[in-house]
Amino acid sequence: MIVRRARTADVAAIRGLIDTYTPDRRLLSKPTVVLYEDVQEFRVAEVDGVVLGCGALHVMWEDLAEVRTVAVDPDHHGRGIGAAVLRTLLDTAREIGVRRVFCLTFETSFFERAGFHVADEVLVDAGVASELLQSPDEGVAEFLDLARVRPNTLGNTRMLLHL
Repeated sequence: MIVRRARTADVAAIRGLIDTYTPDRRLLSKPTVVLYEDVQEFRVAEVDGVVLGCGALHVMWEDLAEVRTVAVDPDHHGRGIGAAVLRTLLDTAREIGVRRVFCLTFETSFFERAGFHVADEVLVDAGVASELLQSPDEGVAEFLDLARVRPNTLGNTRMLLHL
């Protein structure tokens, strides 16, 4: 298995992984155009040239990023693919100077094994929150827990890791 930066040619495989988990709302669907726009944020895991896992790191502020869209082909669960993708994303976060990484997830035990904990605390001060509000990214608003954008009807958990 290798984990590498995603390429535009990987978007179809990423789309397929996302679509596997959207019917039960474990992942939210994203328009394919957004996947192409964000391809530089993604890492993929491949075995024998086949993409079996993916994940993205989305920087939100100087010291804060979100791990997004971590997905593994269901036939390959339990083989360390998701963990390898997550390790690569966290290494990338360290390389670029991010000190805190969060996620919104149903897979709390997976992220706990990587050192994440449930984040009940306020993660940014009012000044940073005000700046973040200028972002058109709905994920930013969800992070700030802005019910006006999208209430957390999914019931997922906000988790945080200090690097």
